[in-house]
Amino acid sequence: MKIAIVDDDINMRKSLEIALNDYDEYEVHTFKNAIDALKKIDSTYEVIVTDITMPRMDGLEFIKEIHFPCNIIIMTGNATLNSAIEAIRYENVKDFLTKPFEIEDLVSAIDRVKKVKEKKEAYEKRYITKDRRVGAPDTRKIKIERRKQGSDRRKKFYGSSETLDKIKSILKKAAKTDASVMLLGESGVGKELFAKYIHEESPRYAGPFIAINMAAIPENLLESELFGYEKGAFTDATAQKKGHFETAHKGTLFLDEIGEMPMALQAKLLRVIQEREIVRVGGVKPTKIDVRIVSATNVNIMEKIKNKEFREDLFYRLNTIPVKIAPLRERKEEILDIATEYLYRTCRQYDLPYKHLSDAAKEELLLYDWPGNVRELRSVIERAVILSDSEEIEVEDLGLDIRMGAL
Repeated sequence: MKIAIVDDDINMRKSLEIALNDYDEYEVHTFKNAIDALKKIDSTYEVIVTDITMPRMDGLEFIKEIHFPCNIIIMTGNATLNSAIEAIRYENVKDFLTKPFEIEDLVSAIDRVKKVKEKKEAYEKRYITKDRRVGAPDTRKIKIERRKQGSDRRKKFYGSSETLDKIKSILKKAAKTDASVMLLGESGVGKELFAKYIHEESPRYAGPFIAINMAAIPENLLESELFGYEKGAFTDATAQKKGHFETAHKGTLFLDEIGEMPMALQAKLLRVIQEREIVRVGGVKPTKIDVRIVSATNVNIMEKIKNKEFREDLFYRLNTIPVKIAPLRERKEEILDIATEYLYRTCRQYDLPYKHLSDAAKEELLLYDWPGNVRELRSVIERAVILSDSEEIEVEDLGLDIRMGAL
């Protein structure tokens, strides 16, 4: 297993390298900062262990710049714990350890990543195949399963609570109009799911729903992703390409992490909203668009406006109807229903025997505060289902003791 250690602390970096090199199955490479790591790491690295606080580029920025599938384990001190919690929103972040920790804790985290990877590979080997070998699954069963999964997607919300009902009631009213909605709330609360709910409850439900994460796309590519480009606009532009605004025509465009949008693009977005037309990169002819915009952020936009990092006029254009999405800890009634749904979906996905939560495990789920919200709950359940050895998931399978200890 190829592992990268990224930490500016030479003592920590070297001690981890020496300790992990005692394990024959590990091939360890170390990097003194994130910038050096980005120059050399690639998809051959199965695990990346990184610190949060580093000079030149911190751990969160580093994670954003990794654009290939990988498994990341965060190392953090108490002072940077909030940043570690923020990192949970990235799907490739599988675990985090608080300093100081024992090398056995890191090895256990790496082994958990390895077991999940092996089980996923076993599933893919069994089901994702181009030939009709003996033992291949019945295609009729696959079609039935896909129909079931389609019904799961249409269900949208897996739990219910008074708080959720109030949010949905507000969104349903807003959906009947074309007014811009801004979804506010912590990372991981499921803002994209709520944006889809607005789309599906609106007169535009038959049109496309296009989602774009502002924080996930490099700044130099964001403009062409949003507005498209003409052939020859830049070196690799060998053909004309429509942007997300055009592909969302007659539908809804969801701009997630809007607070991360570069200032230079904010003026262009404001003009698009006002004029209802876009100009592709490298083009001169405007194209009319008919798009409903829903945006979302987990940062304090007013603070960004104060710091001249976000345009006030754009904010008021996007914030016609602001809606606060409550965190999962304020919607405790939903936790067990959501957990059970993800449990069954994971069992189906990996062809595992159906499992259930023990009473103690349920109690533990309700006691935990879920700083990473629904995204963290899904991650915990998926890992517990894959790693548990029996049909009943116990407290220790959840791994919440490590997280609670960190918090």
